[in-house]
Amino acid sequence: MATIYYTGCTLDGFIATDDHSLDWLTSRDIDMDGPMAYPRFREQLGACVMGATTWQWILDHDEEPWGPLPTWVMTHRTFPAAPDSVRFDRDDVRRVHAEMTEAAQGKDIWVVGGGDLVGQLHDAGLLDEVWLQYAPVTLGSGAPVLPRHVELRLEEIARNRDFMCGRYAVVR
Repeated sequence: MATIYYTGCTLDGFIATDDHSLDWLTSRDIDMDGPMAYPRFREQLGACVMGATTWQWILDHDEEPWGPLPTWVMTHRTFPAAPDSVRFDRDDVRRVHAEMTEAAQGKDIWVVGGGDLVGQLHDAGLLDEVWLQYAPVTLGSGAPVLPRHVELRLEEIARNRDFMCGRYAVVR
């Protein structure tokens, strides 16, 4: 069981534009059966966690906001009713991570999106891996892939069509 930050990013280290757009990412070619692609990653997940900005993006862009995967949205905002699989919380990430670990039943926890949540999990010693799919584009500004200093060790690399993919272990 591992807590994994899995995301796409630009070559200059952003996961979204200043106005939270992912158009730069969704227009790229990827083999969904290829190395480090989402479907195979999804099979190993038992729970996930995200921040309010990521949840809002899902609400704004997906017709069916979320499936049965136990999900925690860390937020101080109020959102409309969500599927039963989604829980809203604002407590310390250590307590929430313990709940997610129990719900995951030995499977991995996916940290969706980025921002301060990834940093909080890292600072609490709860982040194990970072998987990045680098798209061949730069933005110049936006939401950074990692918001603070994090030491990583490269474990695996692959090419998936337009993407250069890397799996890193967090160095403690």
